[in-house]
Amino acid sequence: MNLSSKIYIPGHTGMVGSAILRCLQEKGYTKFLLRTIEELDLMRQADVEDFFKQERPEYVIDAAAKVGGIEANNTYRAQFIYENLTIQNNLIHSSYKYGIKKLLFLGSSCIYPRLAPQPLKEEYLLTGELEPTNEPYAIAKIAGIKMCESYNRQYGCNFFSVMPTNLFGPNDNYNLETSHVLPALIRKIHLARCLENGDWPAIRQDLDKRPIEGITGSASEEEIIGMLDKYGIELNAEMQECRNAGMKNSAESQSNHFTISPFHQFTRSPVTVTLWGTGNVYREFMHVDDMASACVKILEDYDVSGFRFQVSGSEVDDSHLTSHDSPPSFLNIGTGVDSTIRELAELIRSIVGFQGKIEWDATKPDGTPKKLLDVSRLKETGFVPAYTLEEGIRRVYEGYKG
Repeated sequence: MNLSSKIYIPGHTGMVGSAILRCLQEKGYTKFLLRTIEELDLMRQADVEDFFKQERPEYVIDAAAKVGGIEANNTYRAQFIYENLTIQNNLIHSSYKYGIKKLLFLGSSCIYPRLAPQPLKEEYLLTGELEPTNEPYAIAKIAGIKMCESYNRQYGCNFFSVMPTNLFGPNDNYNLETSHVLPALIRKIHLARCLENGDWPAIRQDLDKRPIEGITGSASEEEIIGMLDKYGIELNAEMQECRNAGMKNSAESQSNHFTISPFHQFTRSPVTVTLWGTGNVYREFMHVDDMASACVKILEDYDVSGFRFQVSGSEVDDSHLTSHDSPPSFLNIGTGVDSTIRELAELIRSIVGFQGKIEWDATKPDGTPKKLLDVSRLKETGFVPAYTLEEGIRRVYEGYKG
């Protein structure tokens, strides 16, 4: 690649695509082919082919996908498999047809078997059953990996796949109906802190930016509290009694507003956040800017045809590998460090400043028990993440509040 190469990034407005775009811009790349979903519908094969034919990109970074958390994956199963298969098929085939120099396909760590040995090595792909709750999405991503590998073998293409761990960062999805676990925890615990402090301006500001089921900051306190309760942000009995008394006094004084008293006026926590599952499953998290940095390094330095990384001008020695375990044409991207969801929730509670209770609903699904990536091959490139989990969350939360 050179700084004037024509680079197409489908999905550039999302969290992953926008992070990769920022990273490339910071490195001095200048020629980007960017289209929103309104400008180019990736579900339409003819439209995608016309775009490639007219614009002739040299490099493609496929960050376009339908994504969501455990509830969204389990609910919209048909949409997740159909839309992701269609989008990636159109992009991969057009990349071959119009002779792009290199394609980077972004997958997901959910491709690995539910009970695979930990940490997850690239060679564990297709060695066991998938996690049922996100199976359609995982199957689509596995198909993308295998499609890239097949085009490489049959047509001599230079298509490479990366499997990022769970990501978070700027432009994340905070919709409580569809978000992944970390942004959902940030938002729920933020709203809980605002509720326990009686900070209605902050609650209304949050809902104006990101309405929940059509509820905005202009809704009544009753409507907002009812909606928050639905998503596990609940007032306890003492707080509710105080609130009801306040509402009665407000009605008698012809006032239409009641403000919840701050936390310290109550003998116990006035707000409880109830979260899905047991909280005992393990997950690995990576700031999206670190992931983008790793992707750009791979895009610049990796050549699929040789199965070798070029590090500081010299090749990494992989002669010890047999033909059976030679490096596959995809690579894990992560930190190599995980924590339980319970530990994550407590970390976010500390960062946000929430003093209330966190409870767990074990009747809800946990998902895969543990999902830690083996990042040995990534480390061989010399890549080192810039953020710890705590540093990354603090940075993200400041941006979220802003």
